[in-house]
Amino acid sequence: MAEKLKIVTRTLVAFTAMVFLSACTGMPKSVEPVSPFSVDKYLGTWYEIARLDHSFERGLSDVSAVYSLNDDGSIKVINRGFDTDEQKWQQADGRAVFVDDDNKGHLKVSFFGPFYSSYVVFFLEPDYSVALVSGFNSDYLWLLARKPKLDKVQISRYVAIAAEAGFETDKLIYPEQSRY
Repeated sequence: MAEKLKIVTRTLVAFTAMVFLSACTGMPKSVEPVSPFSVDKYLGTWYEIARLDHSFERGLSDVSAVYSLNDDGSIKVINRGFDTDEQKWQQADGRAVFVDDDNKGHLKVSFFGPFYSSYVVFFLEPDYSVALVSGFNSDYLWLLARKPKLDKVQISRYVAIAAEAGFETDKLIYPEQSRY
């Protein structure tokens, strides 16, 4: 019973957050979406190296996101992570579309029907191996990579870029990536 209550509570919190964020397709003033941006190069699997804490990923390790094209041209999003409390995988399926044009790394993503929130790629390595992504404000930050692990020197470089962009990088969480 407690497990079901926890799942229902987590779902309600995530839903409430998404409702609150539904009109939030802006971005922090300190970031600019990557341009030019190639969705074809961005598709595939990304691993979460670091993130700022938020309720819908709290307690998850081994977090990854897989992006692929839907038939209608939108982007299918599959976010997955291992719930360390429940000792099982959690998955959220979503849909993303470009906010302005498909040449800029500014998308909006939804996991709950018509409710969208910003997904701003503001730093991207030229080979599309590492990305820094923001939400609609600087409370949301993700460091993503094509490999499940980066060395400390690489991480320090990307954290410095995020700090320069105004994010509270001293509050970053570095989820374990041991199941890949």
